[in-house]
Amino acid sequence: MSQHACPMALTHLGEDEQMFRDTVRRFAIEQIGPLVHSMDESQQMDPGLIKKLFQLGLMGIEIPEQYGGGGGTFFNAILAVEEISAVDPSVGVMVDVQNTLCINALVRWATEDQKKKYLTRLASDTIGSYALSEASSGSDAFALQTRAVKRGEDYILNGHKLWITNAKEAGLFIVFATLDPAAGYKGITAFLVEKDAPGFTLGKKEDKLGIRASSTCALIFNDCIVPAAQILGDPGKGYKIAIGTLNEGRIGIGSQMLGLAAGAWGHAAKWAKERKQFGKALVEFQAMQFRLAEMATDIEAARLLVYNAARLKDAQLDFLKEAAMCKYFASQVAERVASLAVEVFGGSGFVKDYPVEKLYRDAKIGKIYEGTSFMQLATIAKLTLGKF
Repeated sequence: MSQHACPMALTHLGEDEQMFRDTVRRFAIEQIGPLVHSMDESQQMDPGLIKKLFQLGLMGIEIPEQYGGGGGTFFNAILAVEEISAVDPSVGVMVDVQNTLCINALVRWATEDQKKKYLTRLASDTIGSYALSEASSGSDAFALQTRAVKRGEDYILNGHKLWITNAKEAGLFIVFATLDPAAGYKGITAFLVEKDAPGFTLGKKEDKLGIRASSTCALIFNDCIVPAAQILGDPGKGYKIAIGTLNEGRIGIGSQMLGLAAGAWGHAAKWAKERKQFGKALVEFQAMQFRLAEMATDIEAARLLVYNAARLKDAQLDFLKEAAMCKYFASQVAERVASLAVEVFGGSGFVKDYPVEKLYRDAKIGKIYEGTSFMQLATIAKLTLGKF
C-alpha cells in the first residue's frame, strides 16, 4: 500500500488559491512522500528536499517580490503548511516556522537594510529559526534568563535556549534576550543572530516522540557578539514582536494539525475501502462509515476555524481569539483522528510499515508547542468571558 494518500478535498478557495494548493499537494505527494519513512528513522531532514522547497518558493511565500519572494498572502502560507503536513508534519513545521514566524517578524519589524540582507537569503537558501523558549520560560514565555549587555557598538548575549525548531538547519536565528531582568517583559529585545556569530553554538539535539525529522536543539550563547545593527525592532520592545508573531504562529500550527488530520483520514478511508473482513470491505460496515463520517466532520470544522483565522489576519482584522480557537481545536482533532486512523488499520496501524502510527506520534506536539492547550483555553476564556 502507498505510504501516503491524498487528504480530503478542500473548499472555499479562489481559483489562484486552488492552483497553488494543487501544486503544493503534488509536490508533497511526489517529492516528500517517498522520503517520509527514512527521514523519520534517521531523524534528519533530507538536504535535497530542502533545496526543492526553496526552488518551489515555499520557503519565502510572503516575502515581497522585491526581495526575491513570492509576494503571496498569509493564507497561501497556511495552505502550504496544511498540504505538506498531510504528507509529513515534520516538513510542515519547517515551512511553518520559516513563513509564519521568521519571515513575518522580518517583514513587520526589520529595517530596510535588514530586509535587503535577510529576506533575500530567506527566499533563496537560508532557513530561519525562532528562539524564545528556555528552561524557565515555556508557557511563561517572558520569564527569560538569557541576558544581553551593551558593550560599545555591540551587544553581548549569554544564556541558553531550549526546544528550538529548525535549529540544526538554520542560518539565521531570531533570539529573544532581556536587557534588564528588573524591567520584566519591557526589557526583552529581539536580535538577529547568524549561525556563525562568535560565541554562539548549537547544543543538544532532542530525541523526540514525533516530528522526528524536524530538528529541535538547544542554543548556547557564551559571550556571543551581536552588532547593535542586528536588533530587530527597538530595544526593550521584543515582547511586542514575540506576541505578534506567536499569535500568527498559532494559526500555522493549527494548519499543520489540520493537514495531519486530513492525511490520517485519507489513509484510513483508503484502507477501509481495500481491507476485507467477513467477506466485505470495512467501509461497507455502517459502524465504519459513521466513524469516518465523524472524523471528516471534525476535520472540516477545524478547517473552517483555521481558514477563518488566516483570512482575518490577511484582512488586518482582530484574530487573537480565532487563532487560539483554531490552534486548540485543530490539535484536539489531529490527535483524535490520528488515533482513530490507527484503529481503522487494526494491527497494521500499530507497526511502522504503514503511515498512521507516525501521524499519531506527530500529533501529540500540537497540544504543546506555540502555546499549550491550556494557554489557548485561557486566551479564549479571557476574550469570550471578559472579567468576572
